Amino acid sequence: MKDAKQHAAEIVRALRERGHQAYFAGGCVRDLLLRREPADYDVATDATPHQVMQIFPQTFAVGEQFGVVLVPQYSGETGAPSTSSGQAPARRAAIVEVATFRSDVGYSDGRHPDEVRFSKDPREDAQRRDFTINGMMLDPMVFDRTTNGILDFVGGRDDLKAGIVRAIGDPERRFAEDKLRMLRAVRFAARFDYTIEPATMAAIQKLAPQIHQVSCERVREELTKMLTEGRARRAFQLLDSSRLLPEVLKEIAAMKGVEQPPQFHPEGDVFVHTLLLLEKLQPGVSGSVSKTLAWGALLHDVGKPPTFRVAPDRIRFDGHVEVGVKMAAEICRRLRFSNDETEQILALVANHMRFADVERMKQSTLKKFLRLPAFDEHLELHRIDCLSSHGQLDSYEYSQEQLRSFPPEAIRPAPLITGRDLIDAGYEPGPHFKEILTAVEDAQLEGRLASREAAMEFVLREFPG
Repeated sequence: MKDAKQHAAEIVRALRERGHQAYFAGGCVRDLLLRREPADYDVATDATPHQVMQIFPQTFAVGEQFGVVLVPQYSGETGAPSTSSGQAPARRAAIVEVATFRSDVGYSDGRHPDEVRFSKDPREDAQRRDFTINGMMLDPMVFDRTTNGILDFVGGRDDLKAGIVRAIGDPERRFAEDKLRMLRAVRFAARFDYTIEPATMAAIQKLAPQIHQVSCERVREELTKMLTEGRARRAFQLLDSSRLLPEVLKEIAAMKGVEQPPQFHPEGDVFVHTLLLLEKLQPGVSGSVSKTLAWGALLHDVGKPPTFRVAPDRIRFDGHVEVGVKMAAEICRRLRFSNDETEQILALVANHMRFADVERMKQSTLKKFLRLPAFDEHLELHRIDCLSSHGQLDSYEYSQEQLRSFPPEAIRPAPLITGRDLIDAGYEPGPHFKEILTAVEDAQLEGRLASREAAMEFVLREFPG
């Protein structure tokens, strides 16, 4: 099976064999020059969408009005997926976006062009793109990582060398066309540890309030990428300096200047503490950071600003966990997270303070805590929380030790009895069943019950009918 780069190169070759111009374009060119593996490959051409679809019959014209056609590669033969009797359809392996050279006219919704005009000139196409580092094209037939095969009409190579994110042309115009580009500028600058060119930054600061024209889903996706690409602290510092932070996450901006008790938090205020956590969100063996862990780290102390008070003994944040869960729920709703993602993020916020009690927990409470879904995320959040404040890892190490000492069946044993057993024993079904079954499970987890018979004796004794 061909890889995505080879598939994209064959698309370029096929277009050229039919007399068209065609190049790699956009982020894949940037990544190849940086010796990074591109996440995907895009092709720019002077062929119209209709012409592209004639050359590649098995396509998806997802954005034909904008000149965009998706050309998939199938794991079987190059032609259409097999549909003959007894054969499974071929599996799509790679999809390349093929876009016609164009200029964009008008952006009344602040996200999409009102009209596109197809072009035969790659220079015109480069001028409508977002940033210079994303505005280059590449001829895959002659590219050698030096000077051959690069079309750079916007100064992208110089900005790559200098480590600069610069809008193409007039920054205010670029951002007025597509408000999401403001967040993308921050993300690229954080990802590559680049600086945002002063005029580009000034335009973002001026237009930051207009980010609300972008859908909540798109904002969420950009923020999630910032949190999970390994440069989260830098991203949120740039969100702050660009004035985007109070627009997209006012609850995080509110952390700035909120003092903490120095005996527990010598690092500084709540915002500084949160940035230190974000710095420790580093990709693991999978190459990425868990989305829910990243958002849990960002939001774990979101309830502190509204609960801040100075007590006679020290600064306190009474009830900040409960308040934080409600605030995190509102943020997840606003950004339209899935139900499963919301549940895990809220669980991380709700449980992050419980580690302080692990060494004093009853066995039943401890085992239920250790079996929380995705407990590894709870454990990692606690670790980076400690390392970003007092540095003490006693509770973290105790929790790991307990996890190692308990076999899985000891943490999540099969139930000794069920509601059917209670009915057979003459109990009327009702809300009290949960109380009875929970009491039995707790006794089982603490080692006081080990059989169905013992469990029923316990029920009859503790919950007489």
